[in-house]
Amino acid sequence: MEEEKITGLPENASRELREGEEYKPLLSPDKNYPEVNVRSVSWGLIMAVLFSAAAAYLGLKIGQVFEAAIPIAIIAVGLSSASKRKGALGENVIIQSIGASSGVIVAGAIFTLPALYILQAKYPEITVNFMQVFLSSLLGGVLGILFLIPFRKYFVSDMHGKYPFPEATATTQVLVSGEKGGDQAKPLIMAGIIGGLYDFLVASFGAWAETFTTRVLPFGEQIADKTKLVFKNNVGAAVLGLGYIVGLKYSAIIVAGSALIWFVIVPVLPLLSDQVIHFLNPAFSGQLSSVAPEVIFREFARHIGIGGIAMAGIIGIIRSWGIIKSAVGLASKEFKSKGNSVSEEVKRTQRDISMKIISIGVVIALLATFIFFYIGVVEFNLLHAIVGILVVGIIAFLFTTVAANAIAIVGTNPVSGMTLMTLILASVIMVAVGLKGTSGMIAALVIGGVVCTALSMAGGFITDLKIGYWIGTTPAKQETWKFLGTLVSAATVGGVIMILNKTYGFTGENALVAPQANAMAAVIEPLMSGAGAPWYLYAIGAVIAIVLTIFKVPALAFALGMFIPMELNAPLLIGGIISWYVSTRSKDKALNTARLERGTLLASGFIAGGALMGVVSAGLRFGGIDLMNAEWAESNGAQWLGLVMYGAVIGYLIWDSMRAKVEKK
Repeated sequence: MEEEKITGLPENASRELREGEEYKPLLSPDKNYPEVNVRSVSWGLIMAVLFSAAAAYLGLKIGQVFEAAIPIAIIAVGLSSASKRKGALGENVIIQSIGASSGVIVAGAIFTLPALYILQAKYPEITVNFMQVFLSSLLGGVLGILFLIPFRKYFVSDMHGKYPFPEATATTQVLVSGEKGGDQAKPLIMAGIIGGLYDFLVASFGAWAETFTTRVLPFGEQIADKTKLVFKNNVGAAVLGLGYIVGLKYSAIIVAGSALIWFVIVPVLPLLSDQVIHFLNPAFSGQLSSVAPEVIFREFARHIGIGGIAMAGIIGIIRSWGIIKSAVGLASKEFKSKGNSVSEEVKRTQRDISMKIISIGVVIALLATFIFFYIGVVEFNLLHAIVGILVVGIIAFLFTTVAANAIAIVGTNPVSGMTLMTLILASVIMVAVGLKGTSGMIAALVIGGVVCTALSMAGGFITDLKIGYWIGTTPAKQETWKFLGTLVSAATVGGVIMILNKTYGFTGENALVAPQANAMAAVIEPLMSGAGAPWYLYAIGAVIAIVLTIFKVPALAFALGMFIPMELNAPLLIGGIISWYVSTRSKDKALNTARLERGTLLASGFIAGGALMGVVSAGLRFGGIDLMNAEWAESNGAQWLGLVMYGAVIGYLIWDSMRAKVEKK
């Protein structure tokens, strides 16, 4: 077959199509290309194992799991370039699709299951074993794939150009630039080296502080103590890169949510009476005036974010109800039909796994999950197992569209917030049917783990399928081999979490932050101990989400900002501002686009390099090599140096992005 020249994505790849216009992918729907073979599957599985460690480290450290497809795509391109393999675009999509199972499976596991370790410190009778982590990750991942496939066509094809798909855009650019060859990969490699070394020096040596805070300013400590006002910013390269890809619009909305919490709600709460404080959170004892703003956020303000995410999710389900009904109707119709004659007439690039197979797969997966709950979680209590499977089945299916929608718009999956609401509902229901105490905590967290992994998979997999749509691979092949990637990632993640627990721990000095898992533990304990939950704080968040929706502000992004700590949100806005700046400096639209795309490659390099070197750093510490200068890293001087280094990495991102030139056709 004559080799086709890849020149980049079509002009209409990211905009809405005009009347009668059709999107034509890079790989023709009328031809067959190398996709699934020994090479692509083997490398995909290797990536799944390696990036389980990378994603777990970054996610437990800063609370955000990067889209593993981006760095995996970079490696896939490097492998095909090194071996001088031509026409490897279809294979590289399969490599990243299988490998990207790691990030989404790890997200599902680390947001919930480390909470068992956190609670174990207080309740020694709680046990954590490999099979709990493995099966909850595997079954959740399988359900996420099966529930999402019926919605593939709607999100990637019917809504063409309506969703930005920031992560999918970055990954596709990586794959396409690799196929184009030449100088396209240089910005990626250079940014990967810079971002990797930058974050490695911080994580391994404490060369400078990881977070800059206003406490280092004159009177900053006093202001934080007396007025509860503090500003924090993570100065890592990886989080800056994530902000660039998310873009200015949504990063600004996320930070607006953070600003409401940290600059309004946290300072105002200590002014309220003790009776009102106890009314808002019955589990809290003490006086807010005497605690740090971080404690007020953890015990009060963050719960407002949880309520906001849950309500934004419910609003999303209501809005998506028509799509949900049509997907169920399609599955039902195909299940009743005879044979697969219809699917054979569908173009290669629009061919999914048969709805009949999907329907049977859902039944088998739910049955396996029920058996897992019955034998391994609720100790042969039939009622508790039935309640558990109903919670998993209904919530995972309904929130699938919400997770996919969030990824398509913001590039950030609010899966942790949706999982928190699942835990709240599961806990209330479990207590109602008689399951409470430590056994209730274990059951609710494992149920939450299955749902969390299902929603994480749904959000991550829609990214893979959008990449395949733009490039022109076969969806059915991506869908089929995603199951194998899920199996390998689930098997890996149990060991990874246990290693990280032994190396760093989740409680005590220098423990991994694990913000989502800590939130899960904080929610589950009072519910299962009979202390009640901060329902009024959840209600405040829900009302905020409703008001935002009325004023057409994306409630999901705003609520995410209220929930995630400010130091992880602020750099998103900085990255978003850089992306806006480099793409608006010229009157030449084509030049602005070229600069934005070059910056996207650089930001992707920061994410990849930072995450990979984070794994190296964790490996060193696990091997007993501790190079950290903790005393210096915690000093004011380290914070000021961190700010200077952050300015340098920002300067590099702007300078190199502005060097882009318009390619002459």
